[in-house]
Amino acid sequence: MKSFTVRDASWQDDTPALRTIREMVFIHEQQVPVELEWDEFDVSCLHVLALDSAGNPIGTARLLPDGHIGRMAVLREWRGRSVGSALLLWLLEEAKKRHLQQVIVNAQTYAAGFYTKFDFQTAGEEFIDAGIPHVRMVLQLS
Repeated sequence: MKSFTVRDASWQDDTPALRTIREMVFIHEQQVPVELEWDEFDVSCLHVLALDSAGNPIGTARLLPDGHIGRMAVLREWRGRSVGSALLLWLLEEAKKRHLQQVIVNAQTYAAGFYTKFDFQTAGEEFIDAGIPHVRMVLQLS
């Protein structure tokens, strides 16, 4: 039985929950500099939020209007419990509803295998972003 739910989130209304997850995962755990975590794109993105059975935020991700998926973060104690998969599937459905031709993710290299399970293909060489190795991955939707 799934012990969490996923829903659309609003940057305006859900900022505290979204920021809490991203701060814990990216800033504290992965040591991403604060100034690199927050950007001007958050206000124009579709955000998705995973909540535990008590309504506490446990994961988030975003879809930019151009089809980039990013800022996928799941709290450590919830990893390996299909939260990331649920977030990604939600965003892929939204991308299809928006008639996007493809979605792109700049995946941390250790997570590339996760995206491969959803048929993302590596597109390019490894690069460093915020001090972390990444690889660009693309999924054709049409």
